[in-house]
Amino acid sequence: MMFDLPDDEVLYTALLGRDAAWDGRAWVGVSSTGVFCRLTCPARKPKRENCTFYDTMGAAIEAGYRACKRCHPMAPAAEGEPAVKALLAALEADPARRWAEGDVAAMGYDLSTVRRAFKRHFGMTFLEMARLGRLRAGGAELVGGASVIKAQMEAGYASGSAFRAAFAEWTGLAPGAFVKNAMLRADWIETPMGAMVAVSSEGALHLLEFTERKALPAELAALRRDAKGSLGFGRFASTDQIEREMADFMSGQSALFETPLRPLGTPFMQEVWRALREIPAGQTRSYSQLARDMGRPDATRAVARANGANPIAIVIPCHRVLGADGSLTGYGGGLWRKQKLIELERGFAAKGEI
Repeated sequence: MMFDLPDDEVLYTALLGRDAAWDGRAWVGVSSTGVFCRLTCPARKPKRENCTFYDTMGAAIEAGYRACKRCHPMAPAAEGEPAVKALLAALEADPARRWAEGDVAAMGYDLSTVRRAFKRHFGMTFLEMARLGRLRAGGAELVGGASVIKAQMEAGYASGSAFRAAFAEWTGLAPGAFVKNAMLRADWIETPMGAMVAVSSEGALHLLEFTERKALPAELAALRRDAKGSLGFGRFASTDQIEREMADFMSGQSALFETPLRPLGTPFMQEVWRALREIPAGQTRSYSQLARDMGRPDATRAVARANGANPIAIVIPCHRVLGADGSLTGYGGGLWRKQKLIELERGFAAKGEI
C-alpha cells in the first residue's frame, strides 16, 4: 500500500463532501457503473454499498474498473509526463490493440523510463494496463453477446500455441519442458466473463482460474510440485465436464456443478472450501458468518485467507463472501466479475432453480 487508508466510512464521507485532501491518496470503484473515480468526482454520488476504496489506481484497474470520463482520475498523473500522457491517449483511442515493447519504442520512448513512470503512478506497467483493459473488454464483449471466437481473440488466445506460450510464461518454464501424457493437464475454456485455465487429472478438476488472476503462477507451481513435475497440456473428462457446466451456468440454465474437485490445500483450507459450497446460490455471507457456520468463530482471519486462496473459481464460490458491511471485497477475478456472479445467482434463486 502507498498509504494506510482510514475506515471506509471516513472515505465515503470524503466522497460525499468531494474532499480535495484525498486527491492522489484514494480512489473509489463503483460497482454499479464499473468505473473508478477521484473522491472529488462531480458525478452523482453512488450508494455506499456500491463503493470500494483503493489506495492506488492500479488496484482499481486490477479489480476490473475503468477510469471515469467525468473526473479523469488518471489525468493528473499524465500532465507532467509526456510519455504517460501520449500512451494513455493511444490506449484510449485503441483499447483492443495488443501492445508490445516494440510498439512503445517505435513511438520514441525509452522502455525503462516508461516502465518506471507507469509503476510510479499506477502501480503497474503500461503493458500490464493494456492487457487488463483488453481482458475486461473481452469479458464485456461476451456478456453483451459477442462470439466466442471474438472474445478469445480479445483475451489473447487465438490458438492453442498462444495459450501454451502464455502458460509457459506463468510457470516460468519453456513450452518444451512440459510432460507429454502428464498426470495433470491444462487447457483453457471460454466463458462469458473471459478465458479461464482448467487443470485436471483423470478423475478430478484441480484448478479453475481466470487467466489474469495474480495468484495463478504460484498455484500452477504448487500443482506442478505436488505432481512431481507431471504437468502438461491437454484435457481429461473433468475439463470437458466443467466446460459444459460452466456454459450452462453462465447462460442461466443451471446452477448445478457436479464435476469432481480436488483442490490443493491444507486440511483447514479444505474445510473452508467445503463450507463455501454449502452457501446456497443467490445468498451471501460475511467472513465472520462463515467462520461461525463452521463452528470456528475465532478464526475469521484464517477463514478469509483460505477464501482468498481458493484455486477453483465459481464452483467453490468464494465470490459469495462479502465484507462485514455487505460491501464487495477483493476478488482475484476482479470485482466486476464478483458483482456479475452474484447478480446471476440471484436470478437463479428468483426462478427457484437452485
